[in-house]
Amino acid sequence: MGEDMCKAFPPSLPQLLIEDAVRAALLEDLGRAGDITTNATLPEDAIANAGLSSREAGTICGIDFARTAFALMDPKLKITALVRDGARVEPGEDIARIEGNARAILSAERVALNFLMHLSGIASYTAKFADLIAHTNARVCDTRKTIPGMRAFAKYAVKCGGGSNHRFGLDDAILIKDNHIAVAGGVAKAILAARAYAGHLVKIEVEVDSLKQFEEALSVGADVILLDNMTPELLEKAVKINAGRAKLEASGNIAFDTIKAIAETGVDYISSSKITMAAPTLDIGLDIEIK
Repeated sequence: MGEDMCKAFPPSLPQLLIEDAVRAALLEDLGRAGDITTNATLPEDAIANAGLSSREAGTICGIDFARTAFALMDPKLKITALVRDGARVEPGEDIARIEGNARAILSAERVALNFLMHLSGIASYTAKFADLIAHTNARVCDTRKTIPGMRAFAKYAVKCGGGSNHRFGLDDAILIKDNHIAVAGGVAKAILAARAYAGHLVKIEVEVDSLKQFEEALSVGADVILLDNMTPELLEKAVKINAGRAKLEASGNIAFDTIKAIAETGVDYISSSKITMAAPTLDIGLDIEIK
């Protein structure tokens, strides 16, 4: 029982956040006159069965966004999810079924797919990185480099893909970067000033690009130290010097062919903007049958 209690709960998002985003997307798509193509070609009472399926292997994220898009167009639609967010799927695997008014299904299709494909793409890309370092204790995590207005959703997708979240904004953790250090007058000065300013619940992380800066950060008790663009050899030295005192995060030059060696140095986290900014969408389609 104790072991079960230590397991992390599945990631989740408040429905209000999802509904606001999906409603705005539907309003953008429907414009001033609604779906004139569908309304011009389909009878008002046409009933259809539709299925969402993945055209390629990947990790699904965004089921509730798709469900909400269809439900907002017509609350009477019957929507049945066949997988949960975080599920691994194969090409041709069914994700969800939708039954009801054909006009509503087709008018919501693009918005539902846009969210589902984009978020599943991030989850799938994250999962590829996470799989490569699963044999280590390191975790791949995201950054603040996200599409404006989509950060909470992108970070949710990262967690669905098996990654971890870095800070969500400028207000939930202190991250002292090179420009802060330059103006503050040094690593130690910046950290000490931050500690004097921050509340006791706020973590302080500092970015360093040399072992000299790293040792300076350790000497004044940084909670987390970001080792920027260091080779695996330098990362290994930093891990030994650290001896478990601070959490260590590696960043820079993170790719499928480099992350394994970086993780094996013993760092705790590996952050990359690629998982939110460079992830290709997952190819998902909707197939429809008219009753």
